[in-house]
Amino acid sequence: MSTGSHPQALLPFIVADIYELAGRLRDNGEAIARTVGQTQARWQVMSAAASDRPHTVPQIARILGVTRQNVQRIADLLVADGAADYRDNPDHRASPHLVLTRRGQAALDRLTQAAGGYHARVARKLSAADVISLQRGLRRLLKALDGIDPIIPSKQESAP
Repeated sequence: MSTGSHPQALLPFIVADIYELAGRLRDNGEAIARTVGQTQARWQVMSAAASDRPHTVPQIARILGVTRQNVQRIADLLVADGAADYRDNPDHRASPHLVLTRRGQAALDRLTQAAGGYHARVARKLSAADVISLQRGLRRLLKALDGIDPIIPSKQESAP
């Protein structure tokens, strides 16, 4: 069987590679986070909280693909440490926005700077075209996953 005529045959290998990649990046991220006194989990929550618009704990959990309870625990720790605050959410009183304080933004900036050297070393092992192609391909894969139920086949899939 040629994968050219059956590209879906490559998908299990792509998924396995992505899981392996995610594990390695998570381990490396944890090591980077430790250099500035943080954890990978705190880094991820701070990054999501500092994104283009304010997010609630449930929104951050969806973005990160983790449980709301896990993000809530980390958010509460960030608030207790003075790295973040809860701010009123005009759209939902019971679900405030998590926003970084100056202290939290400074910690995120240190994390970003610490990661910069690592990212540069990785990028030097790839061509610029490879990096661009990888990013575009991953975005296309993410978009292709939208709207596909992993359990229920579509009418086209179930047709003989």
